[in-house]
Amino acid sequence: MYMGMLTKNAVIDCALLAWFLAQLIKVLLGLFIQGRFDPALFVTSGGMPSSHSALVVACAVSIAKLEGVGSTAFAAAAVLAAVVMYDACNVRRSAGDTARLVNKLLQHVEKLTAEELADNLREVMGHTPLQVLMGALLGLGMGLLV
Repeated sequence: MYMGMLTKNAVIDCALLAWFLAQLIKVLLGLFIQGRFDPALFVTSGGMPSSHSALVVACAVSIAKLEGVGSTAFAAAAVLAAVVMYDACNVRRSAGDTARLVNKLLQHVEKLTAEELADNLREVMGHTPLQVLMGALLGLGMGLLV
């Protein structure tokens, strides 16, 4: 019988733990690569690894392990994981690229105040394929631990 860490559901706990570890890795990478501790990285999207990918893959793999790959629950989780990872790598990344371009254009508009320029669009929204892959591998590892 599963005793539960956070909830009484092994799949949810596994997915949440994968998300938590991905976010923690972002903070640690910021500390080691940039030499600064930035706790805001713990709650932001984007960056290495993709916590969204880790969460949905951990969910799908843990369902596959508990209920089998032929189950309807696994099918739904696998489709959801594919959509989330596609979105992270393509749609959200394109939105981030667009925000970056708009922010550059705004810097050249003379009538904007310093306050208006400070309200730039958020540029890091999506992921590179490598970031999605690393998140998926983290989720795979966590899902196999269930």
